[in-house]
Amino acid sequence: MTTTDDTPTHTTDACAETVFGWILGMEQTTALYLGDRLGWYRSLAQDGPATAGELAARTGTAARYAREWLEYQAVSGMLTVDDPAADPDGRRFAMPAAHVPVLADLDSEAVLTPFARILVASLRRVDDLLEAFRTGGGVSWEALGDDAREGQAAQNRPLLRDALSRDHLPLLGEVDAALRAGGRVADVGCGEGWSAIGIARGYPATSVDGFDVDAASVAAARRHAEAEGVADRVRVHHADVATAEPGAYDLVCAFECVHDMPDPVSVLAAMRRAVTADGTVLIMDEKVADAFAPDGDEVERLFYGFSLMCCLPDGLSTSGSVGTGTVMRRSTLEEYARAAGFTAVEVLDELEHDIFRFYRLVP
Repeated sequence: MTTTDDTPTHTTDACAETVFGWILGMEQTTALYLGDRLGWYRSLAQDGPATAGELAARTGTAARYAREWLEYQAVSGMLTVDDPAADPDGRRFAMPAAHVPVLADLDSEAVLTPFARILVASLRRVDDLLEAFRTGGGVSWEALGDDAREGQAAQNRPLLRDALSRDHLPLLGEVDAALRAGGRVADVGCGEGWSAIGIARGYPATSVDGFDVDAASVAAARRHAEAEGVADRVRVHHADVATAEPGAYDLVCAFECVHDMPDPVSVLAAMRRAVTADGTVLIMDEKVADAFAPDGDEVERLFYGFSLMCCLPDGLSTSGSVGTGTVMRRSTLEEYARAAGFTAVEVLDELEHDIFRFYRLVP
């Protein structure tokens, strides 16, 4: 790509069109958050079409705000309306069936509404982010609050609770065999516990120890394990994996968290100590390109955005942090793994996913 001002990609009109799209996106993300948190999407999906008054009555919200939101969602193509010319309070809005998995079904791998919770949580702390960007400090995961923690957990839940043990782990023969035989698992950075719970659900003979340093996440993980009926086999520790029993685990895993760690090398080294001699260390992290390029795809842009607003400030909130950020490239993980005592990092291409990549760390 050239950099002259008269190229089609570098015109004033093209720039304005792009930025205008960003502004629309922020507005739409805010509406996405409102529809999720107020229960409007779920009500339309579960209870059927509604006028503004009916939706407000179902969800305990204000009808005038519901009307504005419904009209905006229709204008944005998310909802349909039976009679656009009807009196505003008489218009009935519906959610197309094809939109339900994206907007209202938190068990669907296509759901995207939880992303809005994470973004809004970051915007809520924008003054702290500005200060961090000026000084090199950070904004911790704890400071970002419930929306960030719950949003990430909800976004990843369909993959970690269901698809991980159903579709992915069975493709790793040695892991599948060990877990079916009653193996032990250490789930590092387990968050609200959905990966630990999913492994326990998928492998009824297996026991899982979850480790996380965020107290609110640990409390939520324990509640979820109890509600899912696996608390007898899922123990969640408010502790670093360095406290894990050495050489005790057939599978030691970390799902979408290595890039957040202020000291990933020490954590990976502790994971290496915790695994049995013939066990597996499994990492899942963002599926970014192997090298920076200005023509990155939408997945790359998505993760750069989350890095700016959430992951990098969280990582830098700890003194001495390496400051990895969400865009952790394969070479960066390889560097950390070698420093932690591993000899190689294998990309597990057989475990396919649109936005995540799986790695096996070789002792």
